[in-house]
Amino acid sequence: MNRKKQQQFEDDDGRVICSMDVDGMPGRFRRSTENSQPNPVISDSDQLTKTEARYFTASALLAALMIGTVFSLTWVLFTLFLTKVVFR
Repeated sequence: MNRKKQQQFEDDDGRVICSMDVDGMPGRFRRSTENSQPNPVISDSDQLTKTEARYFTASALLAALMIGTVFSLTWVLFTLFLTKVVFR
């Protein structure tokens, strides 16, 4: 298969901003490992303590319960509106 000649723009310097290569895609270019970014090292100071993790989990659960409550209340009010106003 012939590759199409890519269009050159006058402001294009040829650098890759975000590589869109994905493992398993056809036509993926294999690059050497020396050009790839090193894996970030997670230090102990970046880890959450047990108290912080518990607080984060509780906050996430509270937010999810609040969203669920709003959706449920909206559904109940909508149903009451339909039965008492629209279908009368």
